[in-house]
Amino acid sequence: MAAEVQTVNNISLVSKEGDSFEVSEDVAQMSELVKSLMEDNDTEEETAEIPLRNVKATVLQKVIEFCQHHGEEPMTEIEKPLRSQKMADVVQEWYANYVDVEQVVLFELILAANYMDIKPLLDLACATVASMIKDKTPEEIRTRFNITNDFSLEEEAKVREENKWCEEA
Repeated sequence: MAAEVQTVNNISLVSKEGDSFEVSEDVAQMSELVKSLMEDNDTEEETAEIPLRNVKATVLQKVIEFCQHHGEEPMTEIEKPLRSQKMADVVQEWYANYVDVEQVVLFELILAANYMDIKPLLDLACATVASMIKDKTPEEIRTRFNITNDFSLEEEAKVREENKWCEEA
């Protein structure tokens, strides 16, 4: 019996700004959103266009880079709870370097991964944020993420008392 030959079509992912990025079907289908849009838009065109109006071009490039690499070297499962604050101890070196970005870019990756429904990328980016707050005091976390404490001293003491069990764990 002859082996079935499948043609690999390219998919054009279109960013918020209208920039197009041509990727293979395998790369595009890492996104559950794109996969479902491709199924809904089942055309015979050589290159299907998928608009991603919530994703900036710079972020979409990073997402595509992740998906392409993940196809070549799948990321190891991220253990929970995290065993280290260093992402290099949690995932392969390439993935640790990938998320070693400015905080704003990291949050944009989380939003894009969530919107596009790319679980491995969402897990990686969220684990990176978790590593940033691991073993930190509330004050250190507020400083790191520029969060204003809007509790009065009395309110904060009450919340700490009500949630004392968290610190015991």
